[in-house]
Parts: sequence; C-alpha cells; structure tokens
Amino acid sequence: MKDLKDVQLFDLYGALLTEGRREVCKLYYLCDLSLSEIAEEKGITKQAVSECVKKSRSQLLLYEKRLGFSKILQQLTAAHPELEGEIAELIASGGREE
Repeated sequence: MKDLKDVQLFDLYGALLTEGRREVCKLYYLCDLSLSEIAEEKGITKQAVSECVKKSRSQLLLYEKRLGFSKILQQLTAAHPELEGEIAELIASGGREE
C-alpha cells in the first residue's frame, strides 16, 4: 500500500537509491503505476518489482533513521509555517538551484 510517508521519504532520499530502484520507485510512488504495470513496462516479473519496492522502502527508512531529514523538516515547518511552500519546492527540486 502506498503511503504518503513513503512518498515523502522517496522525495527526500530517492537520489540515494540505485538508478534501477529509483526508476521503479518513481513509477510506483510518483506515477502511481501498479506492480503489474511496472513489471510489464520494465520487462520483469511482478515479484521482482514487489521485492524492489520492498527493499527500496527499507533503504529509505534506514536513511531516515540515520539522517532524520523528514523529522527535521516537520519541526522546521511547524516552527515556521510560512516556509512550507519553499521547503516543498526545495525537496521537489532535489536541492538543485534552477
């Protein structure tokens, strides 16, 4: 089941995943494709997609446990609600200046 927390973690730490895992997670979390749809698009089994998403989620949770950016951003947003839009834009851009 797709959870908003998982999507947020992917936004924060997705760049740290391998290219293959990042692409599968992007299709799953951001494009809202089903496991079967991703499997068909990637030419792999549904089970392989499921395992990839599961392992990626574990990795994202580990990054959060070690780095804690999500918690920091929640605290920052709570203390300064006027910055919520800017924080969201920063996360969406992956920290890259445009």
